[in-house]
Amino acid sequence: MRRISRRTAINETGVGVAAALAARGRPGSAAETPPAPVTRPRAIEVPGLHAYADTHGLDAGAALVLRVSSTVPYRLTIVRPGARIDDPTSDETLVEVGEFPGRPQPIRPGSFVVVEQGIPATVTALALECWVRPFRPAGEQIFFSQGPRAGGIGLGLTADGRVEAWGPVGLVGGNLAARRWHHVVVQWAAGKATLWIDAQEAATAAFEGGLAVPDGPLLLAASEVDAAAGRFLEGDLAMPAVHGRPLTAAEVADRFANRGTAVPSAQELVACWPLTEEHGDVIGDVGPRAAHGRIVNLATWMIGGPSFDAARVERYGDRYDPARDGTRGHGLRFAGDDLYDCGWEVSHTVAIPDTAQPGIHAARFVFESGGKPRVAWVTFVVRRRPGRPPPPLLVLCSTNTWLAYAATPFCVNQPAASFWPTYGHQLAHPAAPAYSCYRNHHAGQPTYQMGTRLPWPAAGPDVLYSKPQVGYSHLARGERFAHVWLEENGYDFDCATDFDLHRDPRLLDGYASVLINGHSEYWSSEALDTLDAYLRRGGTAVVLSGNTMFWRVSFNEAGTVMECRKLDERIGGRVDGATGELYHSHDGRRGSLLRECGRPAWRVVGLECDGWAGTEAADFGVYHVETPEHVLFQEPEPIGLAKDATFGHAVDGGLPRAVGHEWDVRVSRLVGITGRVPAGTDLPTEPPGIVTLARGVRAGRHALDYFTAGSASPDGTVADLIYWERPQGGKVFHAGAIGAGWALSADPTLQALMRNVLHHFGIPRPRRP
Repeated sequence: MRRISRRTAINETGVGVAAALAARGRPGSAAETPPAPVTRPRAIEVPGLHAYADTHGLDAGAALVLRVSSTVPYRLTIVRPGARIDDPTSDETLVEVGEFPGRPQPIRPGSFVVVEQGIPATVTALALECWVRPFRPAGEQIFFSQGPRAGGIGLGLTADGRVEAWGPVGLVGGNLAARRWHHVVVQWAAGKATLWIDAQEAATAAFEGGLAVPDGPLLLAASEVDAAAGRFLEGDLAMPAVHGRPLTAAEVADRFANRGTAVPSAQELVACWPLTEEHGDVIGDVGPRAAHGRIVNLATWMIGGPSFDAARVERYGDRYDPARDGTRGHGLRFAGDDLYDCGWEVSHTVAIPDTAQPGIHAARFVFESGGKPRVAWVTFVVRRRPGRPPPPLLVLCSTNTWLAYAATPFCVNQPAASFWPTYGHQLAHPAAPAYSCYRNHHAGQPTYQMGTRLPWPAAGPDVLYSKPQVGYSHLARGERFAHVWLEENGYDFDCATDFDLHRDPRLLDGYASVLINGHSEYWSSEALDTLDAYLRRGGTAVVLSGNTMFWRVSFNEAGTVMECRKLDERIGGRVDGATGELYHSHDGRRGSLLRECGRPAWRVVGLECDGWAGTEAADFGVYHVETPEHVLFQEPEPIGLAKDATFGHAVDGGLPRAVGHEWDVRVSRLVGITGRVPAGTDLPTEPPGIVTLARGVRAGRHALDYFTAGSASPDGTVADLIYWERPQGGKVFHAGAIGAGWALSADPTLQALMRNVLHHFGIPRPRRP
């Protein structure tokens, strides 16, 4: 048996996958023919209204492409939410699109592989072999199938979780354990069928007549159900292979012993897919026919194979490299609710006026559901018109975080200004996808990927993250408070999305300052590099954010999939995630916390996250002045605060208050509350030049130390408001709390401080009327 490396090229067969794909056309191309029904998942119609745009950000003057599924009639307008937050009468209507009848479009969740060159009908003996790790070892799930069950062949699990094969004769074996790799082989040859599980003979049966394999594609991780793909595998598959001969018991034992690290013998090999690609939508066949497979609905790469124990990879340090691990192997993870692009037809193409001002906009759908009025939103960001000179200030919208929290994209339509919990709302259909960066797949697979071409109602401009009487938000609505304040005070600004910053290393050129706003939690390495390089060139940053730059993300080339692999369920990591699975399929680099990827926030903006709390009124604290003599408290507008004076609250001391939900502190403060230092790492040393202007204090003293272990603040300080002239270049003002922009809407002191900061960062103070 030939041993293979992680990067074995599949074109060893002499037939390249790229050429095979080009011959039939890429998905969405003019050359593509409609897929046969069995090569796409079964359709699910979701009641209510659900919609998304092709992009989360676009230029003024560009066309907004909307895709809508609705079982009810609706009215559509394009609006820029107005100055009175939660009051739609203040919204600016850009386009009255019109009224439309309902037109449902189905979703088709479920990942699997289609091999168009199925098993040839000429085979006279057949063995199907694979390694499988089920997450939910119950319910019908398929490993291999060709043709419908009646008259076809296949291997999978029964409803009660037993291994089952069907073909010339059926076989049923024992159960598989959850979240453990198992080696399964079934073969039909010379009138005898045999099933092995983990190299143990599990069942045999005699059959009469020859082997009859139906024409059609071979499916991996699914089977034909009512002329569509269904019965999806909820788990991982490794080294699937099709042999045109029976295997001996000794060969099966050897295949079991090598734990999926060896390609089978070439002797009468029909097909084998070692899954070495670790990215993309193609799996290459190393057999003689080059029967390459196409992945439907993405699936998940970079999880390792049966030879790999992902839990044994060290959390800290940088010694592990998956590309150099010859024992890692390769697996592909499937889920019955995988869906990253609805694939709906275009419903509306709306030209956004070239006079549209940069900022948060939305397509507003007004309709009735269950006899009650409802509003649904598709939020998007408008950038300045191309060719228009940049204003002094760029405001970054935390669209990565909006996407990370986009649980239950197909939920029951909610009333306007609703509270949106982290885990979302009741599903409008029980089989609809509901996973997010805070919620696993239905069968328990950790969520590592989020698609951008799905609805994201959690990003609506009126969505709350608290009781209405508190009025707090942390996604799009939470960011609008700073936007409104800037506009009301006459500041001209541009807007951009997190993905804009990720893809354009020169995005910040020409701006005097960039404002990082709200819950700016999810950052790519590319975006960090762009911000750091801008600051090194003398740029400035105003950070009105908390839990800033916490998790690393990456994007596929098209920007339609965001990948985030979060470890440690104590801090929002995914249940059943493991250190060895943290490496991204987009770039092969380690994921999870940015500070554990060697990219800590403190090196760029001076602070690091140290915890979070709930969103009751009592959970929010205020700032206490530390250095009232600092220039930002004095010029050009003397603020007149003494040491320990408070600000970051309403005039009466009540809500809105800045220091709540999630917050950031100086590294020196984090080091002071850190207990055990894990092996393989060290405590950081804070860079020079940071000045604490104020401390953010709240009633609860709970905090997380530098290694995210539970700790406490000795004096209740959970946030720092700082000014930092970076030794490497650039200046940063960091408020250290998500609620800073919220408090800015009501606190004259914070407003005066912000005017001073903007002045010192080269943004002229607007002339008063």
